[in-house]
Amino acid sequence: MKKGWQTKKIGDVCSLMTGGTPSKAKSDYFNGDIRWLVSGDIHRGEITECDGCISEAGMKNSNAKLLPLNSVMIALNGQGKTRGTVAILRVQATCNQSLVSIHPNEPDKLLPEFLYANLHGRYQEIRQITGDSGNDRRGLNMDLIRSIEVPIAPPAEQKRIVSILNEAFESILTAKANAEKNLQNARALFSSVFGALTTRSEQENWVRMTVADLADQQRGSIRTGPFGSQLLHSEFVDEGIAVLGIDNAVANEFRWAKSRFITPKKYRQLERYRVHPEDVLITIMGTCGRCAIVPYDIPTAINTKHLCCITLDRRKCLPGYLHAYFLYHPLAQDFLAKHAKVAITAWLNMGLIRELPVLLPPRKRQRELVNTLDSLKQETQRFEYIYERKLAALEALKKSLLHQAFNEHL
Repeated sequence: MKKGWQTKKIGDVCSLMTGGTPSKAKSDYFNGDIRWLVSGDIHRGEITECDGCISEAGMKNSNAKLLPLNSVMIALNGQGKTRGTVAILRVQATCNQSLVSIHPNEPDKLLPEFLYANLHGRYQEIRQITGDSGNDRRGLNMDLIRSIEVPIAPPAEQKRIVSILNEAFESILTAKANAEKNLQNARALFSSVFGALTTRSEQENWVRMTVADLADQQRGSIRTGPFGSQLLHSEFVDEGIAVLGIDNAVANEFRWAKSRFITPKKYRQLERYRVHPEDVLITIMGTCGRCAIVPYDIPTAINTKHLCCITLDRRKCLPGYLHAYFLYHPLAQDFLAKHAKVAITAWLNMGLIRELPVLLPPRKRQRELVNTLDSLKQETQRFEYIYERKLAALEALKKSLLHQAFNEHL
């Protein structure tokens, strides 16, 4: 402990409040003039606004109550990033029961900003109070929060530390915003690749076809796989013939994921669903619209009904071209947006995939575009790696400053 500092439990120096949720059966309890915070608002950091509102009647007929300004808010629940996250309240509001406000009894002796900085820097430690491993989903509660010990520096030292941290965090926030913008620009460049690599006049000379026109009718064409009555989960075995699912098309690339196998005997019944090297896979259930190309070294495998598998006539269309076209060409994206209202969120219709219009250049031009796309993708991934490392370094710097503020000299 630094000289002149004390350690106190939050419950000894702060008042805690939580809120409530009005009855959702009463429409007049909502959309009023009183700000009503929920757990997602904790990620705002400094809360000056929120999306939720309740009415006076809603507050009077629930456990919701107005919270002290400049309270430190903490989220009680959530297995993601939410539980243990803190924010500082800068506007009059109430909250639901998933949040607790912590307000110093003597704000001149314990600055809310100082308390916020300390708890913010102890995020992982606070999560561990409830057990942050395995399937433990216990949340924080007010008694646990009251028991948390916090350091209390002399008021002048608190102000000095808060001032230094604010200035440093503002610079870090600016640097992070610039890095994230650069990362978005790199991704946007790749997403607009057809517009960057081709001209409208060039595309006007391309042949307009559909995915169905491009399929190889002799080797399976366009199909989904078996599931349900044709393939039960109980029929999976430890080794045998691989079964591909939506987890094999991640980030629009083919990846080996969970191992699923069927016996050779079962495969002989389902051989018509075989997946071939360079087939184009499109996820049509779950997270829809992901696209991947089956690698050359694929072992014998079939796909499930969650995947649309397209075997192309490669004399007409290269797999790499259809893969990129489906993901990035405006004509493909506009078609899906117009005809599939939930196309990229819930399910994709096989008929839509068959009818998807494709502007098809000559194979030589397809190959040029695919090679250029591959090079651009590698460059984009290099940029992503650089900027993601920079973002991680900035976050590490922030944690280091918080550690120094309460454990060393700052």
